[in-house]
Amino acid sequence: MRKEKDYIGEKDIPENALYGIHSLRAKENFPDTTPFHIEWYKAMGTVKQACYITYRKFKQAVNEKYDAEKLPHKFIDDKVISALERAAADVGSGKHFDEFIVPAVQGGAGTSINMNVNEIIANSALLSLGEKPGNHDIVDPIEHANIFQSTNDVVPTALKVAVMRLLDDLEEEINRLRKAIESVEGKTRNVIRHGYTQMQEAVPTSFDKLFSSFNNALSRDWWRVSKCFERIKEVNLGGGAVGTGLSIPRFFILQAVSELQKLTGLPVTRGENLPDTTSNLDSLVEVHSILNAHAVNLEKTASDMRLLGSDLFKHKNIKIPAKQVGSSIMPGKINPVISEYVISVSHKVYSNNQLITQLAGQGCLELNAYIPVIGHAMLETLKLLISANKTLTENLFSGIETPKADDTFEEVSLSPSIVTALIPYIGYNKASELAKKMQSSGKNVFEANRELNLIEDEKLKRILSPEALMKLGYSIDDILS
Repeated sequence: MRKEKDYIGEKDIPENALYGIHSLRAKENFPDTTPFHIEWYKAMGTVKQACYITYRKFKQAVNEKYDAEKLPHKFIDDKVISALERAAADVGSGKHFDEFIVPAVQGGAGTSINMNVNEIIANSALLSLGEKPGNHDIVDPIEHANIFQSTNDVVPTALKVAVMRLLDDLEEEINRLRKAIESVEGKTRNVIRHGYTQMQEAVPTSFDKLFSSFNNALSRDWWRVSKCFERIKEVNLGGGAVGTGLSIPRFFILQAVSELQKLTGLPVTRGENLPDTTSNLDSLVEVHSILNAHAVNLEKTASDMRLLGSDLFKHKNIKIPAKQVGSSIMPGKINPVISEYVISVSHKVYSNNQLITQLAGQGCLELNAYIPVIGHAMLETLKLLISANKTLTENLFSGIETPKADDTFEEVSLSPSIVTALIPYIGYNKASELAKKMQSSGKNVFEANRELNLIEDEKLKRILSPEALMKLGYSIDDILS
């Protein structure tokens, strides 16, 4: 064991641990077991790497212009800066994540996140310099690893980096799902089906129109998600504790975000009003609201597919893929587990939306202390939505069995609702008479019409052909022909 001390006192730390006293206190103070998102951890490493690169350039610029002997403080040694850069890059790749012991749910506005990463970077740098962890006279978690940084600018900046990276993945998965649905849409063009309103048979429609409605909703989702980058691109790196940049070189404030942009390839920019970017998290609320809308569309799609493939459904023309055994007691039972998973995901997203909204409103004056939980919920939502899109693509729409045109038209012709298509030709009252005849006799529209002789048989077939039924409205020429 090694001893470490802070303002409060001393604690014993495992000899080779890369975490330190600040991390251990947080673990003891916040007895939560929810794991911290590795994506945020990686982004913390990348943000700190950008800070060390900026520090190196600041040191070089000062030394070129001023006499180092006249400066009020000494710069960090180049070897230490290089070691910090390497260590931060390692964290950025996910290395040493097992040394990150702070849980996801915590108090302190993210200070524990920042300090755990600082301790990992400092001790990793020490090892690369041939020193033992804990030798903070050489590399200190605050004096060196946290140079020109604050929890209040590094942690939210890293969160936005992590969010943007996952937004990239979400965009890709939405487009994969759109492509899979487009394929099903193409296979079912003009395949007639019953339309339903309020779970009752309505006028005829087609399967491709149903799938196109799913696809159009996803297209809107993709467009909205693509705009999320614009909503959260402003970061407060360099703003320090409250966005004023107090005790931070102007060079660093103006340069750090540019270095982060180079490292990530993301459109991050320095906020025009750093106190605003530090204290207000409404941009995260806005982005999550867009994700919430996407969850709504996923739930609607999954629910509809679950219903169409249900044994309760009268006209079971859709067969969803059998993905796993559905019962431990009923042999041969297959459940719609993919739809159920997506519906569950959507409702978790809805609850996260409420959480983020409420905690963003709990921001107080210059800072929001609840960014750890807000960030955790945001990243959880993104990962859940990515997984939902992925499983719908791979485990539902890629293996769905759809009907042929001849398989469904006879069913539709038995539904009295089909007579709605005849109103422009024979009027509402006669169409009602035909519907009543169909209901009482159980005959299809063609058979019932022959008995009532309301319209010529050949004309009826033309009016009720799949192509005619799927036209957008009617024209006078249609009636006269």
